[in-house]
Amino acid sequence: MIHIPTLMITALGPTHGRKDFKCGAEILDRYLEKQAGQDVKRRISRVYVATDLQHPQVIIGFYTLSTLSIDLKQLPDQLAQKLPRHPVPAALIGRLAVNKTAQGQGVGTMLLADAIKRTLAVSDQIAIYAIVVDAMNDNASKFYEQFGFTRLSDDPQRLFLPLKSIHF
Repeated sequence: MIHIPTLMITALGPTHGRKDFKCGAEILDRYLEKQAGQDVKRRISRVYVATDLQHPQVIIGFYTLSTLSIDLKQLPDQLAQKLPRHPVPAALIGRLAVNKTAQGQGVGTMLLADAIKRTLAVSDQIAIYAIVVDAMNDNASKFYEQFGFTRLSDDPQRLFLPLKSIHF
């Protein structure tokens, strides 16, 4: 759990108002409302929500975290040649969204930082080479690129960041 001024990031729970979340991307709004809880129950992904301490049921933003493997062919050659000849483990931030009322206030950056910190903490116990993100569009790609994420070779909307390059 992270507290930033009055912001708190916790796991999605039954008291969170998922129906009221509107980020401007219908697919993300619908995911949070209808699918996120099922994904958590089935252990497909973990969903973390940002809320205000004064209104803990109101979702200000959210992200999902799960695992995947990156095929070496997807990585730049200079990285792939230094790795074993099999897919490498990674954490996936599959979705990240901020409610329209809070966009432009740094909430997305706080959510990304929280996801990175959680991944780094787990990487002390299980092997994780990189964090991968799925960007919905070019604006989202630019958001991630400002934090050092680079595109995977076979998918222009999928970016990655090796954990060894992260310095908090």
